[in-house]
Amino acid sequence: MNAVSLSTIARFKRPLRYAMGVLYVVAGVMHFVVPSAYAGVIPPLFPQPLTLVYLSGIAEIVLGVGVMVQRTQRLAAWGLIALLVAVFPANVYMATSDVVLADVSPALKTPSTIALWLRLPMQGVLIAWAWWYT
Repeated sequence: MNAVSLSTIARFKRPLRYAMGVLYVVAGVMHFVVPSAYAGVIPPLFPQPLTLVYLSGIAEIVLGVGVMVQRTQRLAAWGLIALLVAVFPANVYMATSDVVLADVSPALKTPSTIALWLRLPMQGVLIAWAWWYT
């Protein structure tokens, strides 16, 4: 990439950090709004799915806020990467099992197969986005 392209990308780095932070805070809050929807996507081999939903929700909120604060941005970005890796089994489970989401609108109850499989490489994109702030 040339210097002009890099400076254009760098110009968006700060606003995208706030966008990412808000995205994770909203996602984390949703863990408390519809916990049963999240609990249903946790693979059966994991114990206490509801507890895991609440813990991951807290983590998303804390890390989302943390990535928006310059002082904690690096640590929070590493935490987001770890969280994305930790929740990957749930995404694989959703893609490979006939999961029906509980307590969501009928349009969201059964996500399309394409959307579920596209979600897997999207984890890599989200990890790369968080990595940008490490």
